[in-house]
Amino acid sequence: MAKPESKKIFFENLSGAGKAIAVLTSGGDAQGMNAAVRAVVRMGLYVGAKVYFIHEGYQGMVDGGENIVEASWESVSSMLQVGGTVIGSARCKEFRSHEGRLKAALNLVKQGITNLCVIGGDGSLTGANLFKEEWSGLLAELVEQGSIEADAVSKYSALHIVGMVGSIDNDFCGTDMTIGTDSALHRIIEVVDAIMTTAQSHQRTFVLEVMGRHCGYLALVSALACGADWVLIPEMPPEDGWEDKMCRKLSANRAGMKRLNIIIVAEGAIDGSNRPITTDYIKDLVVKRLGFDTRVTILGHVQRGGTPSAFDRVLASRMGVEAVLALLETTANTPACVVSLCGNQLVRLPLMECVQMTQEVQRAMDGKRFEEAVKLRGRSFENNLKTYKLLAHRKPESELPTSNFNVAVLNVGAPAAGMNAAVRSAVRVGISEGHKMFAVSDGFEGFYKGQIREVKWADVGGWTGQGGSLLGTKRTLPAKHVDKIAEQMREHKINALLIVGGFEAFLSLLELLTARGKYDEFCVPMVMVPATVSNNVPGSDLSIGADTALNAITATCDRIKQSASGTKRRVFIIETMGGYCGYLASVGGLAAGADAAYIFEEPFDIKDLQANVEHLTQKMKTGIQRGLVLRNENCNENYTTDFIYQLYSEEGRGVFDSRKNVLGHMQQGGAPSPFDRNFGTKISAKAMQWVTKKLLETFRHDEGRVFANTEDSCCLLGMRRRALVFQPVVDLKGETDFVHRIPKEQWWLKLRPLMKILAKYKTSYDVSDSGQLEHVVRDRPKESDASVAM
Repeated sequence: MAKPESKKIFFENLSGAGKAIAVLTSGGDAQGMNAAVRAVVRMGLYVGAKVYFIHEGYQGMVDGGENIVEASWESVSSMLQVGGTVIGSARCKEFRSHEGRLKAALNLVKQGITNLCVIGGDGSLTGANLFKEEWSGLLAELVEQGSIEADAVSKYSALHIVGMVGSIDNDFCGTDMTIGTDSALHRIIEVVDAIMTTAQSHQRTFVLEVMGRHCGYLALVSALACGADWVLIPEMPPEDGWEDKMCRKLSANRAGMKRLNIIIVAEGAIDGSNRPITTDYIKDLVVKRLGFDTRVTILGHVQRGGTPSAFDRVLASRMGVEAVLALLETTANTPACVVSLCGNQLVRLPLMECVQMTQEVQRAMDGKRFEEAVKLRGRSFENNLKTYKLLAHRKPESELPTSNFNVAVLNVGAPAAGMNAAVRSAVRVGISEGHKMFAVSDGFEGFYKGQIREVKWADVGGWTGQGGSLLGTKRTLPAKHVDKIAEQMREHKINALLIVGGFEAFLSLLELLTARGKYDEFCVPMVMVPATVSNNVPGSDLSIGADTALNAITATCDRIKQSASGTKRRVFIIETMGGYCGYLASVGGLAAGADAAYIFEEPFDIKDLQANVEHLTQKMKTGIQRGLVLRNENCNENYTTDFIYQLYSEEGRGVFDSRKNVLGHMQQGGAPSPFDRNFGTKISAKAMQWVTKKLLETFRHDEGRVFANTEDSCCLLGMRRRALVFQPVVDLKGETDFVHRIPKEQWWLKLRPLMKILAKYKTSYDVSDSGQLEHVVRDRPKESDASVAM
């Protein structure tokens, strides 16, 4: 993306008074669409605009009447956790005709609507842009017909369009993730994990077909997330003779004591001659050539169904609010834009620039320019493909470089889902780079005790989907045992360290950096990959494990709220983990539709608690049946979960009753989410490539050893806004609150007002990152790598 100029916007100066905004969902449905609709409605009402639902997409716009209805705050209650789209979606042939668009224009003018928020795919958004371009001509035509008054042309002179991409396929250029993609990956991975258990029992090969039309994103990322043996996608057809290579690999895996094989096929998979590759063809091939018991599973529309993931709820809510802000700022000359995700930041891009690039992908594939198609898909897709090739296909020993370097990998801190995916990735990339890889059990405690062993390619097979830490992890810091750790480094000739862990891992690197003054053994490249459910590591917006924890919190909150269905009015007080970091409580609250979230970073007193009780009391009187309040475990030493529960119980007496629930360690357990598997895999691969680069830079040929004692040889790899950045840990000391073990500045605090607005509180909202229309740039520079966002 082209770098935007700095621009500050004051939210309080943006008013929607006198404006009418309509929201519609069009094309295929996707999980998370309801969260986007809810955010548009509530943000629109919050700024004083009238908001309308258009039921059944463009068909409802053409038909008018009861399909266009005014929305209220309560009309979007209890829809956050519902899959699909409750306002309906339909493909409309009539809207493709001039006559259909003329009817739609008349129906909008009747309601005074000149602001459209369209949630759909590239076809739906292209239709919206055409509608905008024809708008003035359509109004003139309606005046000629006598359908509207002449003054309506000036009153409704411009139609403003803002789009959000709702599609499980993730096939829209310009955004790293579309609404629904993450949820679809959850469905796929749930099925793959279940199939793996039965496949292992019977030593079977399974061929799975996933959706995606002409885009292989779902197939590629699910293959990465489950460690599939082979993947077939339309953007990169296999080379001639691929059948032989695939069968050799499947056979080699079985010979290596692997009891199952997984092959994932995108529904649009093709060969080099653009001929379709079907699941039945692959099944017949494996049976005929290898004689393996082979089964086919076509996932179909199960991928579209089910409740949206925490990621999709938060993404859709952020996008919905941003869409309303964009509509408030549009002028007659503002082009139709689409709200997109770049790394961890929302941006606005010209709609047609994105559509044109999306269409170029298909033209490149039709013309057999497959490398160009991969590049046009974006750096995220390109990096997914490179990482998969690196991890899935082992080079023969004869083709591996011989570096003679020994690299140790260890987990430090509390377990986090996705740690094993990160370790697997580090080990396999390290072996591909020619290193000898060592695994350290039980963190630095195991290190000083000598629990170090060489680990091979096959040793980490099947690790991607496993929760917890298979290596074992402890919170022990190295300072007390630094002499024994140095001895083990010397004994095993360790030339580099890769640490996967949380805040303890960060502290460990600082201690090892200090120890360099006394022990040359620590003058080696050292890098940390953040992994903790608390997401409290300085230098990174996200940590491995946090997404899985968020999904556990969200799913539990959904069930808890449902438990009150049909009973009297009830408020639930939920305690989350996180230490002093309020990330889980705040973002979990946004994903679950909480009314309040108490955190350490935002001090509160008894007046705030009383105001929250009064706010909930008012909501209950309007017909809302359930309330949800989240509390971070260390938000306040006096206002404990029990205290807040008792306060709500007493003050709400006669209006609602209260229940409390401490979620505890269930937030750390379970299989890692697709996001954490992919995030852990890619960030760890990048870290290992950095290790290789540093080893080559710091190797002293005259002494025959590695000697790295500069600050930039001891780094943390973190995600900062749009980029994955290597940061010397010493530079992060000034950004860290060591007493409370949190960063001094945390990006997600900007989301808290969004949660409050959607819960009907009056508040200020920082929109300094909004209001910037950027342009699609084909070749994003490497330092601006946003591929981490799945």
